[in-house]
Amino acid sequence: MRVGAENSSPFVAACAALERDVARGPAWLTPVRNAAMARFMERGLPTVLDEDWRYTNLAPLARTAFRRAEADTNDVAPAQLAPFLLEEAAAVLVFVNGRYAPRLSRRTPTPGVQVASLATLLRETPDVLEPQLARHADHHAQALVALNTALFADGAYVAIAPQSVIMQPIHLLYVKQPGAKPAASHPRSLVVAGAHSQATIVESYVGLGTGVSLTNAVTEIVADESAVVDHYKVQRELETAYHLGTLQIHQQRATQVASHCLSFGGALVRHDIRTVLAGQGGDCTLNGLFNVHADQHVDNALRVEHAAPHCNSREFFRGILDGRGRGAFTGRIVVRPAAQRTDAKQTNMNLLLSDEAQIDTKPQLEILANDVKCTHGATIGQLDADALFYLQTRGIAAPAARSLLTYAFAAESLAQIKIESLRRQLHAVLVARLPGGDAFRELA
Repeated sequence: MRVGAENSSPFVAACAALERDVARGPAWLTPVRNAAMARFMERGLPTVLDEDWRYTNLAPLARTAFRRAEADTNDVAPAQLAPFLLEEAAAVLVFVNGRYAPRLSRRTPTPGVQVASLATLLRETPDVLEPQLARHADHHAQALVALNTALFADGAYVAIAPQSVIMQPIHLLYVKQPGAKPAASHPRSLVVAGAHSQATIVESYVGLGTGVSLTNAVTEIVADESAVVDHYKVQRELETAYHLGTLQIHQQRATQVASHCLSFGGALVRHDIRTVLAGQGGDCTLNGLFNVHADQHVDNALRVEHAAPHCNSREFFRGILDGRGRGAFTGRIVVRPAAQRTDAKQTNMNLLLSDEAQIDTKPQLEILANDVKCTHGATIGQLDADALFYLQTRGIAAPAARSLLTYAFAAESLAQIKIESLRRQLHAVLVARLPGGDAFRELA
C-alpha cells in the first residue's frame, strides 16, 4: 500500500461504504468501476510526495469523514438559481448534490443535440455511452479520476450530431447544498462533438447554504474530426468547500477546442486539465483566471500532449492573490516524436496583492521531436507603484486605483468569454471580491 493510501484510510473507508450504495449499472461498466475502486484503494489520495501534488496538501480531506451528499431537490427554489443562470442557454441541466433535478432544469428540444442525465441513460440506453464514457480520463494513473469512476451516480451527457451547429450554449449547473455533516458528490460529464459540429458548453459549480462539502468532478470532452467546441468551467462554490476537478479533452483531426477555467470559490481547489491532440492539424486553447483571498488555495495543473503533427496549443492563466491566499500552477507541454511542426505557447501571470499571498509556478516543456516551436514563461509581481501614483495624481483615490489596476489585470481573461450574460456575471463576482471594490464601482 502506498503512503497516500495509508494516510487517507478514513477517507478510503468512507468511500468503500459509499461504493455499496452506488448503482452498478450495465455489465460493461461494472468491471470498469471495480478496477477503478481497486486502484484508488491501492493508491489512496495523492500526497505532497507526488510530484504533481507537491503544492497541494489533501490531508484535510483524509481527516474528514464524508458521507454521500443527499439530493433533495425540493430544498432548492428556482429563484435561488437565478444568479447563476445564462440568458442565452439553449438547455439547462441542473444537478443538486450530484443528482439530476428535472424540476429545476430546462430541456427545449433542439435539432442536432442530445442532453440527458447519465443515470437515466445508464438505466435505459447504456449502449449509447459505452464507446466513450470512462474511456479517456485515466483512472489508472489519476487517483481522483479512479475515485470518481468508481462512485459517480449521475452527471450530464451532451452529444452534438455530426454537421450540427448549436449557436446557443448548453449549461450544466452543478449545485452543492451541504448539510450538517460533510458531504461528498462525484459528478461526471461526457461531451461528444460529432464530426464538423460546433457547440458551446458551460459547466458551473455553485454553492448554496452553509457547511463543508467535497466535489470530485470529472469531465470528458471528445471532439471528432473538424469539430469546434468552446468550453467554460466556472467554480463559485462556498468558501468552506473542497473542489477537485479533472477535465480530459481528446481531439481528433483538425479540431478546435477552447476551454476557459474561472475559479473564485472554495477553500481548497484543484483543476486538472489534460488535452491530447491525437489528430493532425488540431488547435487547443486553455485560458484560466482565479482569484483567492483569506486562506483559499487554488491549484491549476495543465498537461497538453501533442501526439500528432501540425498542431497548435496556447495556454494562458492568470491569478490574483490577496490575504493569505495561495495558488499553484503546473503546466506541462509534451511533444511526442511524431508531432513535428508543433507550435505551443504557455504563459502564467500572477498578481500578489498582499505580503502573505503566495504562488508556486512551474511551466515545463518535454520535447521529443526536432521540428517544433515551443515557448513558456511565468511572471509574479505586485501592482505597479508608478501606475498607482499616476492614477492618484489624476484624482482617483488609492483604493479605487488599486481596484482599477487589479481589474485591468483580469480584464484580458474576461474578454475571452464570448457569452455576454456569463461575462456580466463574472464581472460582478470579480468586482465584489476586489479590495476596495466599492470605490471601483463608484468610479465605474
